[in-house]
Amino acid sequence: MNPKKASSNNVRILAIETSCDETAAAVLLNGNQVLSNIVASQIDLHSKYGGVFPEMASRQHILAIYPVVEEALTQAHLVLNELDAIAVTRGPGLAGSLVVGMNMAKALALGSGLPLIGINHLEGHLYSAWIQTENNSPAQPDFPLIGLIVSGGHSTLIFMKDHLHYEILGNTLDDAAGEAFDKVARLLELPYPGGPSIQKAAEYGNSSAYNFPRARLEGSWNFSFSGLKTAVLREVQTMKNSGITIPIENLAASFQTAVVDVLVEKTLQSAEFFHARHIIIGGGVSANHALRKAFIEQNKFTITIPPLKYCTDNAAMIAAAAYQHFVHSRNDSLDIDVMPNFPLTSL
Repeated sequence: MNPKKASSNNVRILAIETSCDETAAAVLLNGNQVLSNIVASQIDLHSKYGGVFPEMASRQHILAIYPVVEEALTQAHLVLNELDAIAVTRGPGLAGSLVVGMNMAKALALGSGLPLIGINHLEGHLYSAWIQTENNSPAQPDFPLIGLIVSGGHSTLIFMKDHLHYEILGNTLDDAAGEAFDKVARLLELPYPGGPSIQKAAEYGNSSAYNFPRARLEGSWNFSFSGLKTAVLREVQTMKNSGITIPIENLAASFQTAVVDVLVEKTLQSAEFFHARHIIIGGGVSANHALRKAFIEQNKFTITIPPLKYCTDNAAMIAAAAYQHFVHSRNDSLDIDVMPNFPLTSL
């Protein structure tokens, strides 16, 4: 790793993301201008299982990876030798899925002679905050900042003093927020994925109907949603045993509000404690309308939440993160391997 910075002008990076069930490729210019962003979703494939079937996901990535990458280059009006680097998600994620993306990226790097940059998936969610929106509005969060990553596998608070400098403040101790949404959706017999289903049901419910617990875990920045999930389970079981019709909308609304309350409260408290100038939100759960509304309506801190298409897994965010590594002259050898439990570390 060389601390000397490379040129940051007109840098075109092709990124590949296959950490779970989305086969994605994107090309970004200078880390924030999207030239193409292609995502092949597997939601319909996995919905009948109520979650992602890992082996099936891997096979589908194999089928989709080449046409997705080809379409990303076509939409960007570029060929390989006009790029500056190839980026790929190294982890965390499903091992089989990650391998498909990594092998494709290695092949492209080897054939073109371009540098290869392995990116942490969580790092990508953070850097989704720097991607320009359609109206080309500036996306330059101010340091120091607090980053909240909320997804199916992660509920993480991060303090950033500068680019590529990460201090993990807290994680989930059990269920991540997105995982809790999926599990509660199954309890309420709502379709997968749980996040959108809970949100839709909650629109017609009373968020104060049930006073579900908020695990605030005083003295730490960690999260816990297992107790909340169990509280919903007990309510559902009690109603079923009594022959009462399950008030799905009220349960969904009350559950969603409990999750949002904790996420917002912890994030704002950490931003105040660490004297942050900005808060950025990323990950699939950041697409939740109630969460976005709660953050936007507070008036203590400037908030950046990416457009919905950059909240869920995508390759544009991987390219955005890779750009920062590129300008610091960091690249990886072709013998790097995937890391399903890849830790987020500073440059």
